[in-house]
Amino acid sequence: MIGKVIVGKSFSGCVRYVVQKPGAEVLVAEGIRTETVSAMVADFNLQRRLRPELEKAVGHIALNWSAQDMAKLSPTIMAERAKEYLERMQIRNTQYLIVQHQDRMHPHLHIVYNRVDYEGKTISDKFQHRRNAKVCREMTVQHGYYLAPGKGQVNQERLKGADKVRYELHDAVKEALGKARSWQELEHLIQGKGISIDYKYRRGTDQVQGVSFRLGKLSFKGSAVDRSLSYGNITRLLEQNRQLSQKAASGPQLRQGSFVRQQSSAIVPSSGERGALHALADTLLSPAAVQADGAQHLSDYQFKKTKRKKRKRRHL
Repeated sequence: MIGKVIVGKSFSGCVRYVVQKPGAEVLVAEGIRTETVSAMVADFNLQRRLRPELEKAVGHIALNWSAQDMAKLSPTIMAERAKEYLERMQIRNTQYLIVQHQDRMHPHLHIVYNRVDYEGKTISDKFQHRRNAKVCREMTVQHGYYLAPGKGQVNQERLKGADKVRYELHDAVKEALGKARSWQELEHLIQGKGISIDYKYRRGTDQVQGVSFRLGKLSFKGSAVDRSLSYGNITRLLEQNRQLSQKAASGPQLRQGSFVRQQSSAIVPSSGERGALHALADTLLSPAAVQADGAQHLSDYQFKKTKRKKRKRRHL
């Protein structure tokens, strides 16, 4: 279950689009006459006059289910889910229309509501997009509807505006993260697709606190594009890429070094070299060499003994 939230100015345009779509069926009407489209628009506009300074009084929500949920839904159940959605979204005490459309392969409906309630108070749209995502996910899990594993199964050809840009950012950044080992490399890789990165710093410091991706005139926080694209998650992934790259680069060198050491330990002298080594050993171990070496040690010992005696006489 996915909801798309829109705020607009004209009840006439919104109601005509929702109600006059071929195959459209009004499931629920709260505080609205349904005889004609003109009567619907007039009723919405009448209540709107309770707060004339509110320019965007039109609330429009599209609720979509997966085609795999077709067997679980009927017009009555869809109407009940729409009412539950409005309650969870804190859209209460106001006029609304719930209209089912049949122009797509998947079940979906439209809700038109008045942001000016029966008491003349404004229904806030603050944090509405965030609340919409939370409510849709909770209802999907609660009622056992199909939950797509990720963005890969979304039909991006039908996306428009901000939604289209958000998915383009998602795909481009995800692709670049398969190659980048640092933030600088990531910036370079996505720059070719017209995407730039804006960093958010902690006040009064140079510590990065968050990141946003900009494409054209639109900019989205990394976590708003996808939870995996927050600053912390991207930083961890870049560090993993860097470590894997270092291991891949150092691995062949280590193996080559060990091979060289094994080779050097296995070097065998030639026959000529072996003869020279034997001759040197015979010379060093001959009786004359040993006697000369012993005489040298003896003379050194006598010299040191005489020197100690002279020092002792001086001391006396």
